[in-house]
Amino acid sequence: MFVFAKLVATYLYVGSLPKMPGTWGSIFALPLAWFLYKLGTTTYWVGLLIVTLLGIWASGVYSKSVGNEDPDEVVIDEVAGILTVFLFVKPTPLSLVLGLILFRVIDILKPPPVNWLEKIPYGVGIMIDDLLAGVLAGVILFTVGRFFGVG
Repeated sequence: MFVFAKLVATYLYVGSLPKMPGTWGSIFALPLAWFLYKLGTTTYWVGLLIVTLLGIWASGVYSKSVGNEDPDEVVIDEVAGILTVFLFVKPTPLSLVLGLILFRVIDILKPPPVNWLEKIPYGVGIMIDDLLAGVLAGVILFTVGRFFGVG
């Protein structure tokens, strides 16, 4: 069970790449966002739900096993966060890049209320702050797109 939890929590070991695991996890989530979007809205929502629920479970199991409430190598939360961004905007080449940048900035800076949620320990806490960071990035990207008449 631990091996499967680690596989999910690290997003197929992407979180084990050297330096910037959260950024790597976010980058490697972009093809999944694109793929799920091409399969339709329902599939996209189901995919996000599966990633989120599996992520809560796997990151909880893994973080408790290694004795760290939020290990750097756990990047399934970034995957869920990136998928959340594209609930608000269509994933185009430009929006994928901008969404990645916005999400990473928000995830790294953790402005309130994002930083309030990361205090929740283990699985739920690992996942929920990135989901909210994804919402914030998605809303910003959507708003900017409407303001400039794109999207």
